[in-house]
Amino acid sequence: MYPVLSGQNIYSKFKPESKSSDLRVSAERHERDLQVVSNRLQPASTQPKQRLDNEIGVEMETNSILSAIWETVVLLALVAYSWAHAIFISCLPTSWIAKDVRGEIALITGAGSGLGRGVALRLAKLGCNLVLWDIDETSNQATGDETRKLGVRAHTYKVDLCNREEIYKVAAKVKSDVGRVDILINNAGIVTGRDYMKCPDSLIQKTMEVNIMAHFWTVKAFLPGMMERNHGHVVTIASSAGYFGVRSLSDYNASKFAAVGFDESLRYELNQEGTDGINTTVVAPYFINTGMFDGVKLKFQKLLPMVEPDYACDRIVDAILRNQQVLMFPRTLYFMLALKGFLPCETQTLLNKACGLMNTMDDFKGRAKKE
Repeated sequence: MYPVLSGQNIYSKFKPESKSSDLRVSAERHERDLQVVSNRLQPASTQPKQRLDNEIGVEMETNSILSAIWETVVLLALVAYSWAHAIFISCLPTSWIAKDVRGEIALITGAGSGLGRGVALRLAKLGCNLVLWDIDETSNQATGDETRKLGVRAHTYKVDLCNREEIYKVAAKVKSDVGRVDILINNAGIVTGRDYMKCPDSLIQKTMEVNIMAHFWTVKAFLPGMMERNHGHVVTIASSAGYFGVRSLSDYNASKFAAVGFDESLRYELNQEGTDGINTTVVAPYFINTGMFDGVKLKFQKLLPMVEPDYACDRIVDAILRNQQVLMFPRTLYFMLALKGFLPCETQTLLNKACGLMNTMDDFKGRAKKE
């Protein structure tokens, strides 16, 4: 028996769709053949370029690593050199490396008493002319009279350092009367010695205005002239209270921490500007026996006694002559500052209590007011 093909089946065997399907299959096969040929021809032109790009990438990465290693080695060498140089310089006597300040003009704030008067007298002995600022006109004039006896010129001005506009006004008068200022010593300071919550807002504001804000205004007034000449020295009389907190000195601590930070930031700015002829010095002493901290209790006075004013003034002037950037005294403070960076806060509090620092200001009186 043979299968019988109906008309419909015969038609389906020879309908046009079968021819179209064959054409599509043939086109796909032709496209694949072209792709194979293309793939065989392509590596001849692109593979070497890819290998070259890879080799360049590896070489650049290697160079980057070698450059980073070299920069690290150079940095470590510079750190070692600068450290050794600083140690070497610190061992040299001041007379060997002191700069000459004869004929220089130094402006000192708070020159009427204490450190201000002591530093003024020492600079006058070195032949430095003076511009003396203080709110107490009588005591400031007395300092001027003493320094003039040493053969230098001394100009005295009454200035309220709480008043920014007055600072700028007197600064302009100094430029008119005297001319340039070569050494600016921001020395003036006040202390309230009260617990934070018992300190009136007015005293907190006054502490900040005298102890730090005045630094901004005096430096802004006289630094441009120093930068024009690429010559000058900015001295910031701060305190060890700019590195270590003390109970009942919250406003004073805040102002002195700010003074330390201001000096450090200013030093970096001047370095970046390339003004290598302008130096900065920040002074951070322990309690000084000038009357400003009368009544302060010190538990270990033999180990860490109050600093005498004459010693403090000598050290400050030495630091100026040596262009020393940071001065702390007594030297024990350097060790204490390094130790502070390693000790937990709880341990620091424990040591403060053990050393009596929590009660240092209990009987504080401060400098007696003049009648």
